[in-house]
Amino acid sequence: METQILFTPSLPTFFFLFFLLYLFAYFGVFKNWGPKHQAEASSCLISLAHGTPAVILAIYGLTHTQTPPTFDSPNTTLQNVVLEYSLAYFLVDLFHYMVFFPNDILFILHHLATLYVFVTCRYVVRHGGFALLVLLVLAEVTSCCQNVWSLSSFRKADDPLAAKLHEFLTPRFYAFYSVFRGIIGPAFVFKMGVFYVSGAADAVIPRWAWISWMVVIGTAILVSIAWVLDHWVDWKRERGYRAQKKVR
Repeated sequence: METQILFTPSLPTFFFLFFLLYLFAYFGVFKNWGPKHQAEASSCLISLAHGTPAVILAIYGLTHTQTPPTFDSPNTTLQNVVLEYSLAYFLVDLFHYMVFFPNDILFILHHLATLYVFVTCRYVVRHGGFALLVLLVLAEVTSCCQNVWSLSSFRKADDPLAAKLHEFLTPRFYAFYSVFRGIIGPAFVFKMGVFYVSGAADAVIPRWAWISWMVVIGTAILVSIAWVLDHWVDWKRERGYRAQKKVR
């Protein structure tokens, strides 16, 4: 049965909290990390604050429903809360990129596309939250590991412990990411696509909505796979270079 919640945090509330956390990170926690890493690390901190809690909230929202959810189920109150929680994070992080890294077009487009899917699901279609929350779980389950890996990379040149942590995490993070973004994610999206193409959701989810969602999600998955493959290649190349140096 769907859990009844007495207080429903709104999108502005979540946005304000993420924005305050970003300011705290930028002007407090990472103020001595240098201009570039100061901003990047602040982004990682709000990503940490979003990722794992989003996974927990999403799983709770997926399991506490009156009926077993399907790809065309109406969004529950709790599912909408999770969508707004993620919307707030992506909005704050989008501003981060637009202010500090306006030339990072790929990440800006990623955030805009994600916001489009979440906004249309939450406020326009009001159905399909089940599918998006499953995808949110698959995407954000790697968030904690990825952000710790990123933070350690910012400090590895100055801190031997950070360098060791980064070296330890790199292959494990890549493997973890590959499984969820490269195998489980595509399998779920394929199942989702088969359902929508069958027309089973046409009565409640307009075709323009699910087609655009599939384009955005499919593109994001391809970019994720290309990203991790590129990093695997770099990692293998670096290991080969180190092995050659030892031989010499």
